Amino acid sequence: MKQLMSAKDMGRVLDRMAYEIRERCLPGKSIAFLGIRTRGVYLADRLRTRVERVLGREIPHGVIDITLYRDDLDGMASKPIVRESSIPFDTSDKTVVLVDDVLFTGRTVRAALDQIMDYGRPVAVRLAVLVDRGGREMPIQADFTGRTVQMDSNTERVEVKIGEVDSDEGVYQG
Repeated sequence: MKQLMSAKDMGRVLDRMAYEIRERCLPGKSIAFLGIRTRGVYLADRLRTRVERVLGREIPHGVIDITLYRDDLDGMASKPIVRESSIPFDTSDKTVVLVDDVLFTGRTVRAALDQIMDYGRPVAVRLAVLVDRGGREMPIQADFTGRTVQMDSNTERVEVKIGEVDSDEGVYQG
């Protein structure tokens, strides 16, 4: 697999994304971060920590598991693995920054939006992704993107590896 970003590159990209989030989401507004399981949770924590450091205050955060909201649930294994979602704050007065590792077809984001709406109606939802690889099937785009990669085919993959989950850290294409 070809490395697109090293751990150091990822850190720089997350710094830039956190700056953009502060600039575009914060002036006079309350924000919260939601990470999509699995790697989006860790990326959301990293972005949130960077924004908190500058603000000097805590920002509400949570976790979304979209398994039961998927539109292909019928085609999955007979017993899909469902993990807990946790949105321990009222979304109705906040701009929610939804974070995922890779944006591809848009179906994961669509499922996450359905779930967020079950918890209330945020002021706005903004999407932050580390990698946008194109190939959309739904009219969804990221507000904050770490890197855009044009893929030759839908069979090629982009893998984000996170130290907390994987033995490596970086972004790979192959």
